[in-house]
Amino acid sequence: MELQQIKYFLALAQELHFWNTAEKIFITQSALSRQIKALEDELGLKLFERTKRSVKLTAAGAFLRDKWELMLDEIDLIHRQAKKLQDGESGSIRIGYAGSIAYGFLPDLIASISAHFPELKVDLVEPIDISTEKQLLNYQMDLAFRREPAGNPALQSVCLYSENISLVVPENHHLNEENFGSILDVKDEKFILSGLHHQTYYVASLRQMFNECGMEPNVHIESDFGGMILSLVSKGLGISILPHSYAINNLQGVRFIRLPTLVSLYVTWRKDDPSAVLKNILRQVEQISFNYKQ
Repeated sequence: MELQQIKYFLALAQELHFWNTAEKIFITQSALSRQIKALEDELGLKLFERTKRSVKLTAAGAFLRDKWELMLDEIDLIHRQAKKLQDGESGSIRIGYAGSIAYGFLPDLIASISAHFPELKVDLVEPIDISTEKQLLNYQMDLAFRREPAGNPALQSVCLYSENISLVVPENHHLNEENFGSILDVKDEKFILSGLHHQTYYVASLRQMFNECGMEPNVHIESDFGGMILSLVSKGLGISILPHSYAINNLQGVRFIRLPTLVSLYVTWRKDDPSAVLKNILRQVEQISFNYKQ
């Protein structure tokens, strides 16, 4: 028994007329009759009562019509879902991200994904930078946004855009963009920073900036999470330096002063990953990042 035979049967069960059915499904009347006869023989059931003037379903035929209609609807749903999986329109993707993009770029990207691929599940995770490549290679995430390119040759990275880093001070701080001279203006203040011992591009750029000024920051509190750092600065517990993307958050109690140093945002994924979902998301990433290029 073939699926096509069931479709022929259901078409005839609806029309109850061999000639009209054959014309509707684009086969000859004799071919339709042979298909129905073959189906009946295989099942050992009489599906239609035939006379010269009429065609009627038998009780067994009516029973199978009701069951097979539901079955074909389910099969059609399964086929459509399989097609969406093949085309990367359904399924799931796990995205790692740097905290600084949580207030602008990432929400814009997720909104775009939701609009274009509403059936796609997105799982977001904010890893510590040094674990990102390992998680990508272990299939714990599918792509990641970070402040440095990939070092492992099995991974591929693209620079999306660059932005300034900013000095972040409490809102009542005496410094602002008008009277700020250089980072030496705050050399005696307490800093809240990501650990300067980390071997990441972002931290390396901070170390270089401090070294060029001949300054050793007084790191009073260490944290790798920008949201926590902003909250602590707003409480007057110190000052910090963060990518300017955090300013999009519009957190009360803090002020951002742009610095000349730039940091970049990269998207990284497994180089040979054949996932159609990944390809779709990378196209969305490219489109959204265009709006963030300086």
